[in-house]
Amino acid sequence: MIACEDVIEVDLDTADPRLVIDASIDWEKNTTGNEQKIKLSTTTAYYDSTFPTVSGANIIISNSKNREFNFVEKPGTGEYICTDFEPVIGETYVLRITLNGEVYTATETLTAAPDIEDTIEQNNEGGMAGDEIEITFYHQDDGSQENYYLYGITTNRVAFPQYFVEDDENRQGNLTPVYYSHEDLESGDNVNIKLYSISRRYYDYFKKLLLASGNDDSPFPTTPNEVRGNIINQINSEHFAYGYFRLLQVDTRDYTIQ
Repeated sequence: MIACEDVIEVDLDTADPRLVIDASIDWEKNTTGNEQKIKLSTTTAYYDSTFPTVSGANIIISNSKNREFNFVEKPGTGEYICTDFEPVIGETYVLRITLNGEVYTATETLTAAPDIEDTIEQNNEGGMAGDEIEITFYHQDDGSQENYYLYGITTNRVAFPQYFVEDDENRQGNLTPVYYSHEDLESGDNVNIKLYSISRRYYDYFKKLLLASGNDDSPFPTTPNEVRGNIINQINSEHFAYGYFRLLQVDTRDYTIQ
């Protein structure tokens, strides 16, 4: 007996396209951080698998000394590149995007990331059920202030990087362990770890993104809704853009499963 399943596509209303700004300025430790990229695209219909790119924008980031860093598009790609950016911890930067007569701006301060400790532990009986390979990495929390962290994990077992956020409410000033496990991890697999220190505002924004996408590890899915970032349309607030302007230092480590 052969069972067949038909794919049913529901007729959905499609809203007018809205600008999406991916302005993630990430400075990896031990690099100059001079090359940075901003991507522009638009929202699209629910069943579409590609996002239309946006060309023709003028994009500038300036610092407190009025030094301007220009982002120039690779023709036709919607990717705007700067090759002379100067990242400085504690410096405040202003993003300005001019497109089709409208001006989008955002302000953010570049934050420093703690170091990932050299010791990474592996437990072959980890995970919730004790049947997964689990690794634990550590970083030191700064006890003099409230801290918020973004972790990114990339492995060959998952198609896209996995992200999660955490505050230091229960780890204030302590060495902080971070756990990661996956049921398909095997000996020889590489795990790339990224650690960012983020602002409270970006922490709240990213938590909402995780909830809206259903990737918050909750057994109870939430109803998708709009998540607004820190980018403001100075000409017409009704034509707001999706996305966030962030400036973060990032520490990275690679670990090979034993």
